[in-house]
Amino acid sequence: MSTESWDAIVVGSGPGGLTAAACLGSAGKRVLVLERHDVAGGNAQVFRRHHGNDWFEFDVGVHYIGECGPGGLFTNIFHALGLDERISFRQLDPDGFDTLSFPDFTFRVPAGWDEYQRRMIEQFPNDQAGIERCMTTLRAVAEEARMIFGEERPTYDLWARRPLSELFEESELSAQACAVLDHWSGLYAGGPKETVLSMHAQIINHYMTGAFYPEGGGQMIPARLIQAIEACGGEVRTLSSVERITIEEGRATGVVLDNGDEITAPIVVSNADYRRTVEHLIGRDHVAPGTAAWVDGAEMTLGLVCVYVVVDKVIEGPNTNYFVFPDYRTDELYAELEEGKMPEGQVPFAYVALASRKDPDNAELCPPGHTNFQIMTLAPRGYEYWGVDEGPADGGSYRRNDLYRERKRELTDRLIDGAERVLGPLRDHIVHVEMATTLSHERYTHSTGGTSYGYKHSPEQTGEHRPHYRTEIPGLWVVGANTVSGHGIAGAMSGGVFCAADILDRPLIVEMFLGERLIDPADIPPDPDPFDPLEYSRGERLRHRRAAHAESLRRRRAAADI
Repeated sequence: MSTESWDAIVVGSGPGGLTAAACLGSAGKRVLVLERHDVAGGNAQVFRRHHGNDWFEFDVGVHYIGECGPGGLFTNIFHALGLDERISFRQLDPDGFDTLSFPDFTFRVPAGWDEYQRRMIEQFPNDQAGIERCMTTLRAVAEEARMIFGEERPTYDLWARRPLSELFEESELSAQACAVLDHWSGLYAGGPKETVLSMHAQIINHYMTGAFYPEGGGQMIPARLIQAIEACGGEVRTLSSVERITIEEGRATGVVLDNGDEITAPIVVSNADYRRTVEHLIGRDHVAPGTAAWVDGAEMTLGLVCVYVVVDKVIEGPNTNYFVFPDYRTDELYAELEEGKMPEGQVPFAYVALASRKDPDNAELCPPGHTNFQIMTLAPRGYEYWGVDEGPADGGSYRRNDLYRERKRELTDRLIDGAERVLGPLRDHIVHVEMATTLSHERYTHSTGGTSYGYKHSPEQTGEHRPHYRTEIPGLWVVGANTVSGHGIAGAMSGGVFCAADILDRPLIVEMFLGERLIDPADIPPDPDPFDPLEYSRGERLRHRRAAHAESLRRRRAAADI
């Protein structure tokens, strides 16, 4: 057992935790990030699979993001952290970055509010008045949400916290028009009746200046943030599971690892699942009864299942994502999933993302002449559908369960059917296929229920009704999808900035949007040659250990050849 001290400790290495750590490091804090997995990044990480002499790389959670152009959120964050010359983004087709396939028509979602509205009216001329009212309201709410300096926000104040379904009803939209406008719900996993309008509006607005994908894959985001943290004297330490956050005299003072090591710091930031932070890392006896009651009653979003596929042919087409819908229902489909049921004979939708089309120069994805893509859908709530009683984060076993395996086979087959609707016949060309379920996700991230999106964005769980970065325990802060900033890479990273700003008592987001440098790019060492973002995201200690092991193997093989 050993003891060491830092200025700040971040528990968990998702994008929110890494961003908070980089921001704190830029202010002179020595920050230690602790991650239980062997790769940092949370939902922004990738994984690889070997197939003969080839390997394939798959994203866990980065499929596309917005605001990567001039003045955008990510542009400003990476510039401020000295990383803007180290990360580049490829834009998806601005004339249709999402292609929606319904039973009797196809709709392409373009960049730009005006063109989006024009195309909606062109598709549904009988709904013109309702579309104009609905989209004008959504756009105003999204734009007024960013007026944080005391300006009047009449549309935001009227609509932001109301369910999206109320706007659809008051606009008297047809079921088809509602289904098209609701396609974004797949990015936050909630039906119109249970989602605040502000979430839907801000998701749309996030992509209205274009949709983008990081060159080199999603792992580039955590890898670059780790470089900034290390340049500021911090460390990202993988294979370091935190057993508990220490609370002394009502204040957070550090952590204890599962091997008994104690690490002290006056600032502790938990990027772990909020319920697990309260129940396992802190302990319910250290929080107010109201906090414990909120955790007991709060609802998570639905989880996702994802099929990872590689085929031995090039699938041609525009640089777009595909959404395949079986019909025009919205709330009805979500209601079935909430009851723990998968709609009979179908999936609620299939989301198809072609990684090798978005990032064609990334040799890690698949060999030439192949296509790497993913197919996703929403999963029924709970464990019963999968045939288990307990999740892996709480010790449950699932991978050998017969019903679990059968469910995976059934869903894989259905999702490939959905993909063939938009990509054409491909089953005979599959060289790799595997599925990750909500249980897989829970196993690696310890997210309650295996969801990627944190707490539901319902009126009861939005804004001030959601955990804030500053907790009731002095010295303890929280970031991530469950907090007030919300989910996704954008929500997590902006939340990391806001959390660090609260700790430092500085308007960091304002400084970033004014173009200020928090970290001098010259202070960040050059990339190693070659630069592998996955290997870099293992943290300095594990990188060096793996490099030493590889060198030892090389020498032994060389000696054997002699």
